[in-house]
Amino acid sequence: MILAGTAALASDIPDGVGPPADPVSQNYTLGIDDKLSLTVYGEDGLTGEQQVGPDGSIAVPLIGKVRAEGRTVDAVSAEIRDRLAAGYLRNPSVSIAILTFRPFYILGEVNKPGEYAYRKGLSVAEAVATAQGFSYRARKKYVFVKRAGASEELKLELRPDLLVMPGDTLRIGERYF
Repeated sequence: MILAGTAALASDIPDGVGPPADPVSQNYTLGIDDKLSLTVYGEDGLTGEQQVGPDGSIAVPLIGKVRAEGRTVDAVSAEIRDRLAAGYLRNPSVSIAILTFRPFYILGEVNKPGEYAYRKGLSVAEAVATAQGFSYRARKKYVFVKRAGASEELKLELRPDLLVMPGDTLRIGERYF
């Protein structure tokens, strides 16, 4: 059912600006403020929680900073494994899991605009409810969505299957009387 909603959403978005990958898929690209669990099997001193910092990197014991922003979990894991194998460990086994995703933002005509924690499957309607609902001036038919990393804001019809993604900025416009 979620796939059908995503397909319907994709038809409303201009070519080349498709919906981002489901955050739990292997294609999800990491961003600033994503919180990760890094595990190097058999090496408790190298295992722990990491947060993608403002510079887009995580700090890994022994090897230092590793660029994470804009890369998949698999790509970051492979780089850490390769760098650890190049002088520190023999055949390291590295895994990364996403603990929490970067927040989303909701602005404009809601009662409590601001930054909110992302959760998988969050719809725009649920995001509006999280921000304590529409203000009395809100235009409830459309929402402006700027996807993380995108340069353009999209005007989309507010529908139940419209999903929020980590790092999105939602803007609810003002209606004209």
